[in-house]
Amino acid sequence: MLKIKKNALVSMRVKLEDEKGNIVDENDEIIYIHGGYNQLFQKLEDALEGKKVGDSFHVALTPAEAFGEYKDVLVLKELLEDLPEDISVGMELDGEEEGIVYVVQSIDKEHAILNANHELAGIALTASGEILEIEHLSDEAVKEILKAEHHH
Repeated sequence: MLKIKKNALVSMRVKLEDEKGNIVDENDEIIYIHGGYNQLFQKLEDALEGKKVGDSFHVALTPAEAFGEYKDVLVLKELLEDLPEDISVGMELDGEEEGIVYVVQSIDKEHAILNANHELAGIALTASGEILEIEHLSDEAVKEILKAEHHH
């Protein structure tokens, strides 16, 4: 019986719920490579170690273990004249720092509120689901897959 260990290609069903039991994300199938490749929340990956096909899991994640704490410094109030003319609520704008994307939260006559927090930042989540498939990969196969992912 195959068990989840480093370099296992794992297929699973996952549901993320907030503290009130609202489903915030549900996937019939997620595939990831096990072994600390930053494809899953680390605490969830740790909990999956050693599981086999058909096993279920239920892992509580603090905000820091999930999408991070909510940071007020990532919320900006900007003058509209400093922003693109076609700005609209929900639009994404790249920040000055690499990898930071602000979402336009609201617009009034003179200002727009921009927020770079993940929409689930500051929320404790529960991840639950079931292991569907496990395949053990060679080191070479893992390197190839990770290399391919970085090119997207």
